Amino acid sequence: MRKTLYIIGLSTFVFSCTSQQNVKKNTYKPKTPVSQVKPTAKTPVAETQKPKITNEHGVEFFTTNLADPAKNDNTASYGSIVSAKPAGYKVVKTYFPAIAQNFRQRYLILHYTALPDDTSIKVLTQQGVSAHYLVNNTGDNEIYQLVDENKRSYHAGVSAWRNDKNLNDTSIGIEIVNAGYTSDATGKKIFAGFSDEQVRKVAALAKDIVARYQIPATNVLAHSDIAPTRKQDPGPMFPWKKLYDQYQLGMWYDETAKQNFLSLAQEEVPLKYNDLSFIFVVQTALQKFGYYIDLSGKWDDATKRTIEAFQYHFRPLNYDGIMDAETWATLQALNQKYPAK
Repeated sequence: MRKTLYIIGLSTFVFSCTSQQNVKKNTYKPKTPVSQVKPTAKTPVAETQKPKITNEHGVEFFTTNLADPAKNDNTASYGSIVSAKPAGYKVVKTYFPAIAQNFRQRYLILHYTALPDDTSIKVLTQQGVSAHYLVNNTGDNEIYQLVDENKRSYHAGVSAWRNDKNLNDTSIGIEIVNAGYTSDATGKKIFAGFSDEQVRKVAALAKDIVARYQIPATNVLAHSDIAPTRKQDPGPMFPWKKLYDQYQLGMWYDETAKQNFLSLAQEEVPLKYNDLSFIFVVQTALQKFGYYIDLSGKWDDATKRTIEAFQYHFRPLNYDGIMDAETWATLQALNQKYPAK
């Protein structure tokens, strides 16, 4: 009996195991293999071939412009390349230069020294004022460089033009040996002239600087333009029109445009001269052109000095600080030709 029960139990166990195996076989579904996408090989971007940095006696130079001149950008270096020397590390120029750069030299400012040659040299090299260049009046072919163009010289002082201030940071200064001015019995300023040789030197020097740094005509200025309430140099005897006509330097108005404005100005100025609204319009026009001036609506001292500075540059035959018809027409013609951007 016991043997019979053992055989029945064993048969049941075998049947049970077999059934479970069959169930597993029937319910198992093999996974569909997923095909893996192979990564696409990236085409290497070819780097633009850059001109090599030249090395002379261990000093590096890069004189090629790779940037966009239309944006006033320039990567050329007109001096040696200045680089850091961090302790324990090596600065390499594998990717030099980046094209997103330009010069700090955006303005050219002209001055007179109001001193003779020897004293001018002493003051500009041994005291707290300087310029990048000094044009002497000794009749030779020399121009003295006093400050590296890549460094700030202390020539502009408190200054402004259009949207820029503190122009020492962004300018090159040229000092010209000249006696400056004296005052006559009426208080009128009488200015000393410049020799033809000096003018030729200034023109050649300015032409070179403007071309290298792509300085626009609107940024070739007198010290009196950027500091009209305290400076007069280089004064009305400096031949701005000659620089414009013969050397294509700086700004000048178109005579036809000036004459077109003059006919209306001759009627407008006498009638409206003391109207607050007219004074405000004149001050706004001076500010629009570039001068730093408050819109006071009055013929105050600052406005008179600013008009005087404008006349030194663009109407040198009459620099009395009064906004007459010709000065008003000239200012309007210049604003039309050189609109602020």
